[in-house]
Amino acid sequence: MSLDVGLDSGLGALGLELSQAQRDQLLGYLDLLAKWSKVYNLTAVRDPAEMLTHHILDSLAIVGPLRRQTGGATGTLLDVGSGAGLPGAVIAICCPELKVDCLDAVGKKAAFIQQAAGTLGLPNLRGVHGRIESTTGGYDVVSSRAFASLADFVTGSRQALAGQGVWLAMKGKRPDHEMAQLPADVAVFHVEQLDVPALSADRCIVWMRVSKDR
Repeated sequence: MSLDVGLDSGLGALGLELSQAQRDQLLGYLDLLAKWSKVYNLTAVRDPAEMLTHHILDSLAIVGPLRRQTGGATGTLLDVGSGAGLPGAVIAICCPELKVDCLDAVGKKAAFIQQAAGTLGLPNLRGVHGRIESTTGGYDVVSSRAFASLADFVTGSRQALAGQGVWLAMKGKRPDHEMAQLPADVAVFHVEQLDVPALSADRCIVWMRVSKDR
């Protein structure tokens, strides 16, 4: 199956409607990721077809839930430990109303995001080289994908979250043990199960916010 057919099939299974331009940007991003990964260690997955399933479709699975959470409103999102831009770059392509900053402590990964933003024409995407502990900014959504334990994620990124902001943590199996270790003033308000097309693995989103009852 060709990459474009695989992408269209995955979008259909996820119920996502994207323009042809957005589809082209996703395939262009995948092409850049494959090319850069030959020189830089951006991802352990090197086969483009596998990248489509394990990275692109995996990231696309959160777009619907994210749109429902934000209501399609303009806002800001910080993707922590973004690496090659997963899911941040995919979010920027699918949600142009969101200004997406992809943060990573490795300079070459932030440089790749900057290159992708320019090449693909994504003015709402930015690569940021730095550590989460020194990042501020009042973001509406702070996301992560297999970045750290939930407790470490929210503790390290708390100062970057807006007052009414939410955390979006992508996880595999429902992390009940990690949720039990969260700070007392952080509340899980939804655990959303995901079904990633062509990927037989557990996936979920843990949605969190600072508790109003703290």
